[in-house]
Amino acid sequence: MDLGLKDRAYVVTGATRGLGRASAEALLAEGAKVLVTGREEKSVEEAVAELGPGAAGIAADNADPRTPARLITEARSRFGRFDGVLVSVGGPAPGFGADNTDEQWASAFESVFLGAVRMARAAAEELTEGGVIGFVLSGSVHEPIPGLTISNGLRPGLAGFAKSLAADLGPRGIRVVGVLPGRIDTDRVRQLDALSGDAEASRAANESRIPLRRYGTPAEYGRTAAFLLSPAASYVTGVMMSVDGGARHGF
Repeated sequence: MDLGLKDRAYVVTGATRGLGRASAEALLAEGAKVLVTGREEKSVEEAVAELGPGAAGIAADNADPRTPARLITEARSRFGRFDGVLVSVGGPAPGFGADNTDEQWASAFESVFLGAVRMARAAAEELTEGGVIGFVLSGSVHEPIPGLTISNGLRPGLAGFAKSLAADLGPRGIRVVGVLPGRIDTDRVRQLDALSGDAEASRAANESRIPLRRYGTPAEYGRTAAFLLSPAASYVTGVMMSVDGGARHGF
């Protein structure tokens, strides 16, 4: 199936590792051009070298209000066009309700929530019909995840913003989608499993509650994101797509 991604140009933030990286890899494999970002210059350079032709990079912090304009300008300069963005950012600090400090909440709000809102607003101003804005969210949009209180507080709100934006931009032919990972085998999820004191036991317990009885791979997540960002999904907007092996049991 041709996703129609050849030579289209996307910005993928937080793409030096994890789900952002996997999504960038999938887009590039389908012929798209991708501007990848990360906070560290060295990690961005390494990612671009590994991703190969079609990839470019720039060090940027999602929490910086100047970042969205920089990224869109850079994408147009490198590729001559700008077709969409996938907003990904590292997960906020873990912790239960009484554990997290005001500083952790404020930092996460700036990067995870407000940074994503700013990026989406800037993209909406620049995109034309056929453009797309995607958000890497979390299964916590539908159900809180124990030990991830900050994420539980911010991700559902961002999903609400995405749904509202989809309605606002629909008349212009611009789509908005959310891609919700469950237990995907990334460094972040391995770290969360290790917090229990027995990472293997934690993983086994989690896998036993997933209908497919395993964690997903980053590539499986990336391919889903690439499809949703592609013209092949041209009549899909406002959705919060779970990539979780069936872990969410609700309709």
